[in-house]
Amino acid sequence: MAEAGEVRSKAGRDEAVATYKRLLQEYIDRRPSGLRLKIAKALGKHRSFVSQITNPIYPIPVPARHLEAIFRICHLAPEERQAFMAAYEAAHPGSPPDGKRVARKARQRRVVEIDLPLVGDPALEREMEDFLRHMARQLEKLVRRN
Repeated sequence: MAEAGEVRSKAGRDEAVATYKRLLQEYIDRRPSGLRLKIAKALGKHRSFVSQITNPIYPIPVPARHLEAIFRICHLAPEERQAFMAAYEAAHPGSPPDGKRVARKARQRRVVEIDLPLVGDPALEREMEDFLRHMARQLEKLVRRN
């Protein structure tokens, strides 16, 4: 019987995640096209990642660390942000993101856009991007040590 409860619990959690993702999808759809690509660039992710975290069909939750960047890029109105956060916290009870903490973390970062050459090999281009992300993480570790 515990398994049935776990299935219901997972289904309930998936529906709660879908609820806030529907809101986010609606907000994004009301804005100019190209917003998903802007979000992907700001997060350092592929557009497919943004499609997965903004589409209610996929159960993948929106990582809390990306919320502030998404809010900033989408220019959410205060009532949109409040509605989204209420749904987000309902989907993730017990570990709701502290808006101030998330905002503080977002302010501690900045996005630098770098033009890389197209080499005609998608695998090599991904490897180049991954290398730059790794280097940025190493720089962050260095800064935190000092």
